[in-house]
This record gives sequence, structure tokens and C-alpha cells, in this order.
Amino acid sequence: MSKAVMQLKNLKKTIKNKPIIKGLDFEINSGEVFGFLGPNGAGKTTTIRMMVGLMSMTDGDVIIKGHSVKNDYKKAVQHVGGIVENPEMYPFMSGRKNLIHYSRMVPGVTKERIEEVIKLVGLEKRVNDKVSKYSLGMRQRLGIAQALLHKPSILILDEPTNGLDPSGIREIRAYIRRLAAEEGVAVIVSSHILSEMEMMCDRIGIIKNGELISIQSVNDALQQSEKKEVSLEAEPMAEAQTILNEVIEGDVQQNKDALTFTVTREEIPGIIARLVSREIDVYSVTVTRSTLEDKFLDLIGEGAIE
Repeated sequence: MSKAVMQLKNLKKTIKNKPIIKGLDFEINSGEVFGFLGPNGAGKTTTIRMMVGLMSMTDGDVIIKGHSVKNDYKKAVQHVGGIVENPEMYPFMSGRKNLIHYSRMVPGVTKERIEEVIKLVGLEKRVNDKVSKYSLGMRQRLGIAQALLHKPSILILDEPTNGLDPSGIREIRAYIRRLAAEEGVAVIVSSHILSEMEMMCDRIGIIKNGELISIQSVNDALQQSEKKEVSLEAEPMAEAQTILNEVIEGDVQQNKDALTFTVTREEIPGIIARLVSREIDVYSVTVTRSTLEDKFLDLIGEGAIE
């Protein structure tokens, strides 16, 4: 069973008498990818800074592997690795030399560990090239390797796919999933790219105006949207549309060769049975699932995104 490696307990931040973070309570487990979602200004970066002690807390605490960030900072943060946006590297040095240079600042990093992280992020073929020749995706991978050198229990990545092309995004997503699965690292990903979070994360926490308004598994988020859009091919179409109008509250639209309407998932079998019982030939039924973006917008409201 997964064990919590980080706990936020009534975490608050007030700046100039204005509450910025309003009492966050949640935990993050080993081996999971936790997505931290929210519109700009919601408090994601402020929360992450307090998580790692880069910003003081007004109230509450963050517990990492049993150690308080507030009262035992050194022991707490030794379990954390992280990169914020584009990692800074020495461009005139190779990837390997960058890692060796960084390892000298971190006690206990062996040569074997350096080779291990190079392999883990898939940089074996290019690690001896100068960083100036690296793509942005390769620099991100090197940044992740650097953050993993001291074997952290928690990896915090702020906008890890920022500025990457689609293939780079796919690469980073694969390495993040692999890290969680193979190393048992708890990965916290802050991002606004909702489709990426849907593919990358196990759970999501949605923050709005400094408050956590939802925390749930990604699969649950996708399944819980009440309404589904259904596209149905049936003959005779005019009769099918008449029958649908009898049983569906909303509009039934005719779109080329199909009828489209919105209902709950539970209503769909009954609607099909009704059509068949009235001798309507049903050729196909396509249900559009809810995306994480739909769920996100349902929760925070359309107007909250600038």
C-alpha cells in the first residue's frame, strides 16, 4: 500500500493582511504522480515554495518523511529534489561534467549513482556532448537527472513541459511515469497543460483562490462528469429524432448523418432500448467522454482562466 511521503497540514500564507493560501490539507504518496492544477494566481507556486522552505508559512506545516519543514528544515528537505521551469546548466560543459560538478555539492553521491541517473533519464548516448548542443527536452531530462542524484523521495517539477515540442513533452511524460513506477518517487507536477496532466498524473489537486477545491484520481475525474455527449446514427432519422425529443430534456441536433444530444451515462441504455422497441434501426452510438479540461472548467468556472 502507498505511504504518504509528504503531508500538508492546514498550510496558510498571508501577505499584507491578505490571505493567499487558505488552509491546505492533503498528502502525497510514494510512487504516484500528483498533478497540481489551477489558473494563474491560484497559489500553486506559493504553495510549492512553502513545501520546500523557500517561503515562510503563516500557519500550518509541511511534513516530509516525518520531518517538519518548519521545525526541522534540513532533515525535511534532504528528501526533496526539484527543477523549476528550464533547469540552469553550464552550456560549455558536457552533461556528465555538469552532473559531476553538481554531485560535489551533495554529500554521498557516488560515480555509480551518476551513471544510474544518466541511464534512468535515457541520456547515455548524448551525456558526453556539450549541453549547448542539447535540445530543450534533453536539458529537462538532464535537470531531472540532477534533481535525482541524491535519491530523493519526492521530486517537484514546476511546469516540466514548458516550451517543449510535442515529442519532447511525450519524452518527459514517459520519464516522469517511469520514475514513479521504477524508483518509487512521489512526483509533484505543477502545470496548466490540462491534457498533459490527464495522461501523466494519478491524482490531481485543483486549487482556486488559495483553496483546494477538489482532490481525486484522474480516472475518477474523467468518469464523474455527469453529462455525456452522444452521437447516434439511426434510420429512419426523422422518427428517431421525434422519439428522442420525447425522452430527452435538452435539444436533439441533426448533424449530417447523425443525431447528437447530451444525457447522463446511465440514461443511454434506456434510450437505445426505446428506439429499438419502436423499430428504429440503430447503426452506431458514439459517446464522447469528459476530459480533464471539462472537469477542471466545471470546478473553477470558465471565467477563472485568463
